[in-house]
Order: sequence, then structure tokens, then C-alpha cells
Amino acid sequence: MNVTPESRVKRATIEDVAKLAGVSRQTVSRAVNDKAEIDAETKKRVLDAARSLNYRPSRFARGLIRQDTTTLGLIISDIGNPFFPELASGVLRAAQARDWQVVLYDTGEDPEREVLALSTLAAQADVGAGFLTSPEVFAHAERLGVPFAVLDPGWDAGAAPGVGIDVAGGVRLAVRHLAAAGHRRIGMVDGAADPRDKRRTSFLAVARELGLEVGEDDVQSAPRSVEGGAEAIGVLRARKPEITAVFAYNDILAVGAVRGLKAAGVRVPEDFAVVGFDGLPLGELVEPPITSVYVDIRRMGELAVAAAAELLAGRTPEPVVLSPELRVRGSA
Repeated sequence: MNVTPESRVKRATIEDVAKLAGVSRQTVSRAVNDKAEIDAETKKRVLDAARSLNYRPSRFARGLIRQDTTTLGLIISDIGNPFFPELASGVLRAAQARDWQVVLYDTGEDPEREVLALSTLAAQADVGAGFLTSPEVFAHAERLGVPFAVLDPGWDAGAAPGVGIDVAGGVRLAVRHLAAAGHRRIGMVDGAADPRDKRRTSFLAVARELGLEVGEDDVQSAPRSVEGGAEAIGVLRARKPEITAVFAYNDILAVGAVRGLKAAGVRVPEDFAVVGFDGLPLGELVEPPITSVYVDIRRMGELAVAAAAELLAGRTPEPVVLSPELRVRGSA
């Protein structure tokens, strides 16, 4: 093969254009392929950068991208948890309204699998949304150039664009409800691996605010499953027999707690009260139905798509925080 002076010149890459324009590689792709969801100013900046670098998309790269399709990569933690199908329903409904397609990644809340999912997403999708375990994983997304809307971050909600939940407000509703019913010793069945998780820290903080006798020893960790909730409530009551009520990290654990209590011959709510979090329809299918902090999960999915659209347009979405409400049913 003849080597010409032109062939020895390094060809500009999409990363080069993204760096010069100060945008993500997905935004460059959208601009050069004349896709929608990008504002005119950002598109002009990208095209000017591409022209200055003499950037030409490869035929292979163009073949990977349908110019009329936007793909959103949705990262979830556990498809077996009823929370996530509810969320995915909201995402799909909002994505279909925009003629977007959605690719789903299930990470099992494993940071290593999240990193792998982000790497795949960077090659296959225009934008991402979903659940990441830490700001370090989000920083990896930024390094990959993936515009990403974070949902319900376990760290500071202002640290990344996306949609949050007023966890502290929701936990306050739950604990105040139990305290108002006369419970002074309240425990927690915690489904988070990190003791700094907001639901746990909020529970302890609110209990202290209300002057309740609650400490770290009143929190029992558990796998996020019905079986985990049933086992955890038995361990907690054996260690702390004076406890008369429990706040569960989510409704799945709350259902498990009710099952464990009934198996032990404990009446709910006459002898022991249970409050969950998320407000899943699952909680209405057990007896007694679960009193729960309700979050509009489908709305959260719709807002995630709106945030993703802002990111694609080269804008930073305004932070959105959903306010939960307490739905009182039979368990407390």
C-alpha cells in the first residue's frame, strides 16, 4: 500500500470534536447527523468545531446510527423489584411520545456492572437515565461523555442532573404517623448496603427530632426481598422486644415484615405496626394492606425522559424533587 502525506495525518475523531466544542460525543453525533433535541446554538458550536478539525464521520459510525431515532439507555438496579417496572412504564410512555427507543440495563446495584453498562451505553445510546450507586460512578459517565440523568441518588441530589425524591420528608411522614399512634420504640428494617443511605439517616434523625428512644441498634439490615423482611423482623424483635412498630426501607420489606409477624402470631396493627416506602400496588394485595410513603414512580420515569431531552439539547435540566405522601392503610 502506498503511504501518502495525507494518510499520515491523524484523522480527527468524534472525541476531538466533543472536546473542542465542550459537549458530549452523543451531542456531536446528533449535530452532525442533524437529529432533533439539540438547540441551534449548541449545534452551530459543534458544526463549527467539526469544520475546524476537518472531521468526517466514518461510514461505520454512520451505519450504527439511524438518523431518525433517539435511543435512551435506562439503568435500573433490579428488574425483579416491582418499583422498577413501574418506573420503566413511565419512561417508555414518555419515550414513545417522543418517538424514542429505550434500551434497558439491569445492574443488580453492582458498581462494576454499572460501569460496564455505562460503557455499553456510550456506544449504543444517545443519552442515559437511571440509578447509580455513587458520585464516582456518575463521574465515570462524565468521563465517557455520556449525558446522564440520575434518579433518586443516594448522595447529594444536587450533585448530578436528574430527578430526586424528598426522602427525608417522606420518612418524616412515616415516623410521625407511628409516633402519633403512640409508638415510642420504633425500629427500622433497612435494605440499603450503605449505612449513610438517606432513608436510614433520615429515620434516625427524625426519631431524634421527635424525642423517641431510637438508635443504631434499632436498625436491622436485610436483603431487599419478602424473605429478607420476614427474617429481619424476627431478628429485630428478638434483640429489641420493646419495639412496637417498624419503618421498612421499601414496601417489599414491609410485606415481608408483616408476613414474619403473622407467622409469629403477632397481630398487625393491633400488636405491631408496619409502614413501608414507595407506595407500590403490591402493598394493597396483602392483608392487612401496607401503610406506605407513596412516590409517583411513573411520573418519575416521565420526568427522567424530560431531563434526558434537556441534556440532549445541550442544556442542564432544572433539578426536580418529588414530594411523597403518606397513604394510610391497614398495617399502621
